[in-house]
Amino acid sequence: MAYWEWGDPDNDRVLVCVHGLTRTGRDFDTLAARLSPHHRVVCPDVVGRGRSDWLANPAGYVVPQYVADMLTLIARLGAERVDWLGTSMGGLIGLGLAGALAMSAPARAARAEFGLPPQRTLRMGRMVLNDIGPKLDMAGLARIGEYVGRPGVFDSHDEAVAYVQSVSAGFGPHSREQWEQLTRHVFNYKDKHWVKHYDLAIAKAFELQTPQAMQQAEALLWAAYASLPEPVLIVRGAQSDLLLRETATEMLARNSQARLIEVPGVGHAPTLLTPEQIEPVADFLLAP
Repeated sequence: MAYWEWGDPDNDRVLVCVHGLTRTGRDFDTLAARLSPHHRVVCPDVVGRGRSDWLANPAGYVVPQYVADMLTLIARLGAERVDWLGTSMGGLIGLGLAGALAMSAPARAARAEFGLPPQRTLRMGRMVLNDIGPKLDMAGLARIGEYVGRPGVFDSHDEAVAYVQSVSAGFGPHSREQWEQLTRHVFNYKDKHWVKHYDLAIAKAFELQTPQAMQQAEALLWAAYASLPEPVLIVRGAQSDLLLRETATEMLARNSQARLIEVPGVGHAPTLLTPEQIEPVADFLLAP
């Protein structure tokens, strides 16, 4: 798994930023530059995307595998506490990680009860959930499912940029330079063509989700969300078709440490490229 790192590698204030389903860790370049004086910022390419390897068995493109990968990454970093920023799928991975850590708490207590030395533990710090929550709207998922498994091969970079604009209208208005930035790391130049950076097989696991499996996952995600030990910032695109307003309201009701900001004129998901979107996140992460 490739990852991109910003800031002082000896800084024990670690922020892990994880991208959405078909994006890469380079989505956070602008935000990482803003926060790197204060945090060690680490932005992985989730397996099957960007510079990371692809899985031999596409059945592994699921959140439990991604959580295991992140635990390995954090162990490599030597971090004992991490703040987390997750866009879309990255937020689900963060909730999955929080749930795994909450489940390990009884084991730590049992070791203490029997006088065993404590194992090194990981603590979840503050969490930013960028247009994602424990409950997902099926219409939004269906929209994403329409394009995720389609090949993308273009003769020019301009065509690739136009494609990203067409499938990412929810990102809201951006300048030409910003659209080029959003395209630069999600296409690779190969055999005189621009091709999608990710393993198209990620769509297979995505398509196998049944309503029953979704309900079970939602229950686990709500439990993980309720277990978050530190403040939570929910960032919602005001026109999002994945994180509905009623879900965001329920999230506020279920966690007294949560607060919500909405980004006008944006759907799924805010790209965190502008000061208007970055500064509220920075204020939240840097608050005492």
